[in-house]
Amino acid sequence: MSGSSEEMSGRELVRRATLFQGPDRVPRDLPDPWGTDFQHAGIGRDPDWEPSQEGEDEFGCIWKKVSVDDRTMGQVKYHPLDDYSKIDDISYPDYTVSARYDGIREKVGENSEERFVLTGVPLSLIHRLDYLRGNRNAMADPYRHPEELKELLGRLTDIAMDSIRALAPLGVDGIISCDDWGLQDRSLIRPEIFEELFQPFYKRLYHQAHEYGMLTLLHSCGHISELLDGLIDAELDVIQMDQQQNMGVDYLAENFGGRICFWCPVDIQNTMVRGTLDDIRVYARKLIETLGAFNGGFMCKWYGSPDAIGHTWDRINAMSEAFVRYGSYH
Repeated sequence: MSGSSEEMSGRELVRRATLFQGPDRVPRDLPDPWGTDFQHAGIGRDPDWEPSQEGEDEFGCIWKKVSVDDRTMGQVKYHPLDDYSKIDDISYPDYTVSARYDGIREKVGENSEERFVLTGVPLSLIHRLDYLRGNRNAMADPYRHPEELKELLGRLTDIAMDSIRALAPLGVDGIISCDDWGLQDRSLIRPEIFEELFQPFYKRLYHQAHEYGMLTLLHSCGHISELLDGLIDAELDVIQMDQQQNMGVDYLAENFGGRICFWCPVDIQNTMVRGTLDDIRVYARKLIETLGAFNGGFMCKWYGSPDAIGHTWDRINAMSEAFVRYGSYH
């Protein structure tokens, strides 16, 4: 557990691991009883906003679930920006609203153990593009509408930057957002397209977060190794990666170790579901000894929706126990 007088606080552990400054042990974000060094604190909805119909989000996208048993977030069935002529007419959420941050103020006030306060911010460039434009349009926009795409990405980034400015005085230590940039065997778009059209907007946000003293984290699934150089150049500190086997743990360590911090569970699609308990333990140790071999550079976690992907508790506990056992740098 973090926060005792005998060891670094969760806040210090995460910062030192991220900045390659020699934490006492691998920071962790694991289920009870294994402990966490993170205090998760989410931004709330605008209390004055009301959806016009069921499933509507604050951008005007309409979400539907496939069935009553659907455990996912569902799919967008109505894309409000189907034509760029509507760019001034769609809804853009206001993240300057102070009441959105009441829950964060409460979480920070409860953080007596000095955990690392992590908050999600609304910068989901490829996903929000998909939700607003529809998948076919989103994939074609870099080629057919690059200037209109830049205008939209700029507006989305401005919203996220509003949230950064609101978070800065609240005691938040880091920000995270989610963009799944990978397929199973390659990146979703070519690296040169990513670096030309998307990277500058990440850099705007991440640079501002650093100016306010906050670390920058991104969750991205899939095969994304081709895009990591661009994300590092954009001032990303931590990549939260649930899959590693499709890229190779050794390859990631050799090419990016010491340049970006990895925050990972045991690979959620492969070893965690197909391996034995011993395989899981060995893989957890390998993550620490390769990605974390740079005076830091690795943090461990679990996948928070285990039922959705078949992670049983014997497997979760085997992984967690191994992370705790092998996670000391002494």
